[in-house]
Amino acid sequence: MAEDLNDDDFDSNTPSSTNSSTASEMATLQNPPFHKLVPPLNFCPVEDQLYRSGQPTPINFPFVAELGLKAVIWLEMEDPSEVFVSFARSCGIWIYHLGLENGPDVESAEEVDADGNPLRTLPVASEVPTARTGNTSASSKSTKTTTNPWDQLPEKSIVRALEIIANKDNYPLLVCGGMGRHRTGTVIGCLRRVQRWNLASVSEEYRRFAGSRKRVLIELHIEAFDTNSVRIDPDIAPSFFLH
Repeated sequence: MAEDLNDDDFDSNTPSSTNSSTASEMATLQNPPFHKLVPPLNFCPVEDQLYRSGQPTPINFPFVAELGLKAVIWLEMEDPSEVFVSFARSCGIWIYHLGLENGPDVESAEEVDADGNPLRTLPVASEVPTARTGNTSASSKSTKTTTNPWDQLPEKSIVRALEIIANKDNYPLLVCGGMGRHRTGTVIGCLRRVQRWNLASVSEEYRRFAGSRKRVLIELHIEAFDTNSVRIDPDIAPSFFLH
């Protein structure tokens, strides 16, 4: 005959219908975000307020807006997409176009420093000054013709990119290219060389983003980079340059 059970016979940890109801309520998101925050392809923090990625697309714009960027370093030979340019303009983000064949194009820059290096350009939709598009009167003067996306990033562009990275006034800062693999990896790899990372760690970071599409020539390019060619002003450099 079954014995009568009292309260002491039940395990206190046994879930009850009341507990299940409470758990269900706790699992409900009370105030879901209005926007989905989707990072760009190959997005990753590099250092404090320094990021890398592929080119952001409209689905990534709410995420990128949350970063509060001041500037973007664009490393491809072709222009960034018009929709990205429009987004950057609306957010007041400066775009440095450094991926041109022979390095930054002085003629197409709105500002030039004392050494003739192009300064930042605030883009207007469909009017990003480049060496080939002919979107501005200045760019029509260019004689560059090569548009092979497989070309290595010019040394002058790498140096210029690192000098922009070495100025904390440009932060928060995003370094990006089409897929965020090779040209972006070249600049970040050379940054790691300036930071005195060992070559094994530099190559591992590059390969992590390049995956099966890694290029030995890029790794050799990073290894051969002359770190002494980068001018770093300790008064404006981020702290990670000074350790």
